[in-house]
Amino acid sequence: MDILRLKSAVLDRLTDEEFYQFCQDHRDLRIERDANHQITIMPPASTESGFANSELTMQLALWNREHRLGRTGDSSTGYTLPTGAMLSPDASWLSHARWNALSEADRRGFARVCPDFVVELASPTDRLADLLNKMDAWLEAGAQLAWLLVPATESVYVFAPGQPMRPSQGFDQELSGEPVLPGFVLHLRELRSR
Repeated sequence: MDILRLKSAVLDRLTDEEFYQFCQDHRDLRIERDANHQITIMPPASTESGFANSELTMQLALWNREHRLGRTGDSSTGYTLPTGAMLSPDASWLSHARWNALSEADRRGFARVCPDFVVELASPTDRLADLLNKMDAWLEAGAQLAWLLVPATESVYVFAPGQPMRPSQGFDQELSGEPVLPGFVLHLRELRSR
């Protein structure tokens, strides 16, 4: 019997190792797990969202290649947070010091670390309330900077610990990653579909 057909109560009781294997057995799915071990299976990104995510990841990776301050992750990179949640942001960055502090075994799985920087890119089917809750989860887990980008409305939400969320409108602007990402600037206009 396919594990996807099992009752959710069984899936909710998977150990971290079993959950990792479940994800490996279903590589074609985007899977996350919240702090209550509720599993969410997300559909593939739409073509338009995929193009925007590729641009976002490329800009971050090119900055990191130039500055060599850490490691970048794409939308398939999973992190296990202190709450037990396993989340996969659309783009992420982790400093070398924090990456190097991880064990070899931890690096091969869903590393038990929260990235220093995360970006969530809303797709047309995402609910804003769910994404805002996810941003809170990132901050509570230790993210130093988090951006929520909503291409459909060209809305930007910036999150940092101890600061109120900063919303802004329009993709004619550039976002600075300072001080977490020295010198990084995201050119939002490149995320537009037109």
